[in-house]
Amino acid sequence: MLTVRAARQGSVIHIDADLELALELAKLADELTLERFRAHDLFVERKPDTTFVTEADKAVEMLVRDHLAVARPDDAILGEEFGNQGVGPRRWIVDPIDGTANFVRGVPIWATLIALEQDGEIRVGVVSAPALGHTWWAVRGEGAFVDGRRIAVSAVKELADAQLCYADVPSWDHFRGSSKEFLKLAREVWRTRGVGDFWQHMLVAEGAADIAAEPIVNIWDLAAVLVIVEEAGGRFTDLDGNRTPSGGSAVSSNGLLHDAVLKALCLEGS
Repeated sequence: MLTVRAARQGSVIHIDADLELALELAKLADELTLERFRAHDLFVERKPDTTFVTEADKAVEMLVRDHLAVARPDDAILGEEFGNQGVGPRRWIVDPIDGTANFVRGVPIWATLIALEQDGEIRVGVVSAPALGHTWWAVRGEGAFVDGRRIAVSAVKELADAQLCYADVPSWDHFRGSSKEFLKLAREVWRTRGVGDFWQHMLVAEGAADIAAEPIVNIWDLAAVLVIVEEAGGRFTDLDGNRTPSGGSAVSSNGLLHDAVLKALCLEGS
């Protein structure tokens, strides 16, 4: 079992075998992605949904799949680039590069996301952003961490005092034509920042932001994020208030603001 020393607290964190494996896979992915980041000969394609995919996305996912085939041969895998493989009570969910558009344009906000779903519950989550120099992780019931430091959500109670992160505004028009509601919410909070992708949710988990919302997203974008936010003391749902990474949308918050956010977006709180 891997152990690491938590920053500041001086305590030793014991890491179970699945998290250890996920962290090892993330480290291997980081080596690959950093080598290809801002490479002049990076090969980039457009997928049918018009999003980018690069040689690095595909290479990272194959790397993770190959290692899991040896380390966890009985486990199923779902990846963004190559879909489902296998069935069973344990499933690894992989986004090889979350934020591929940033990766392509040389913006350092991208990460490899690795999650383990067990019996329908996300148990392990790792988010590794090597260009930012940070790795977040969580195991169900054990708390959330970044670089060995335990993290927790904020205690902000009012929207007027809250910082809201989001990916972009036009995407809200594609979600029930809700850009009007989103912009109204943006005017009600203290401050907004268009961070997007995994980082907005990690900022919520760290307490640096209070709300993050995105209207169009996939399970591989959210599985690892969900457990980290929840283990940091926050709340994570889709925009209908369902606690799931599979709802096609996402809201993360410190929990105190969650129902107010859903209400502001004209959606039912839970």
